[in-house]
Amino acid sequence: MSVYLLVLCLALLQQEAIARPDPPGCNSPEVVRVAEEALGQINQDRTNGYILSLNRLYDVAHTPEKEKDRSLYELTIDVMETKCHITSRKPWKQCEVRRIGDVPVYGECEVSAYVDSQVKLQSYSCALREVPATAVVDVCPDCPTAENLNEPVIEETANLSLQRFNEESRLANYFTLENITRASSQWVVGPSYFVEFTIVETVCSMTTDASELSNCPPMDCQFAHRGFCLGSHEAQEDQFEIRLPVGMTGSSFQNRRPVEVKCEIYEPQAAAVEERAHARADSGHAVRQHGNHTHLHPHEHTHSATPSSDLAASKPPGSLGTVADRPAPRRSSPAAGSCPGPHRHNLGLDRLKL
Repeated sequence: MSVYLLVLCLALLQQEAIARPDPPGCNSPEVVRVAEEALGQINQDRTNGYILSLNRLYDVAHTPEKEKDRSLYELTIDVMETKCHITSRKPWKQCEVRRIGDVPVYGECEVSAYVDSQVKLQSYSCALREVPATAVVDVCPDCPTAENLNEPVIEETANLSLQRFNEESRLANYFTLENITRASSQWVVGPSYFVEFTIVETVCSMTTDASELSNCPPMDCQFAHRGFCLGSHEAQEDQFEIRLPVGMTGSSFQNRRPVEVKCEIYEPQAAAVEERAHARADSGHAVRQHGNHTHLHPHEHTHSATPSSDLAASKPPGSLGTVADRPAPRRSSPAAGSCPGPHRHNLGLDRLKL
């Protein structure tokens, strides 16, 4: 009789195990969807830095809440920085991940999100770090390496780049430097410096005298445009500052080593609705009036983009979590099945196990 009961119990346990589905793991399409949508909301919540891209799911915990008809997902995801700045508000899937020659940045995010008919981000904490220069040089000896943002040569490179942008721009107003966000250097035929920086529109029109430009404050209104720029400068080996000969006229760039700049200018969120109507009415070089300010766009250096606002939360930007530069944490093995998931990006840096 005891043997019969034992067999019956084992049969019942086996049947229950078959009936109960396995908890979702890193290969679950539902978990992947939650991770992708949560990362999109993380990027929308952030107010500075660069847009992050999903590299892989490392671990997942799933807690159903039947009384509220929803589930709580707690995810650990590996991320990589893209070339898109947060100012652009572009979807992360449209952004290119930084490659080995772009001073790559990687990290991980701890994410909490509720899922019912929608994914609703609750909180996040991300830790990011640059790939060490030694790791880059081992794989690519000629690739640029990171520079200190506080170096005078970096600030000068940004200023030269912005000066060229303003001189060649067909926009209505001057732009001023907001923040230098990334810098690197490389030896070509001499030291070359590369900078990434954000800019903001000023109240000074392009007709403002050059002697007054140092007194141009940023435009303090809801229609101020912002931008993101890539600049480079090939400096002389023994002297960075290059002065024009006495009496030389014409462009201030005639006697400088090459300075290149490329900027994207983004429409302010407040003008998004108006901009869409404006774009339908006029596809060319049009003048728009916002209060007392006149804006002319686009031109060969700019690309206009409208920020998105899909964040499923009523909290102010930046209130759901943090992103900070931190060393790589010690990790325990994933608890969920089929975790970690596969990598989506490979920089060829196997020893870092990105």
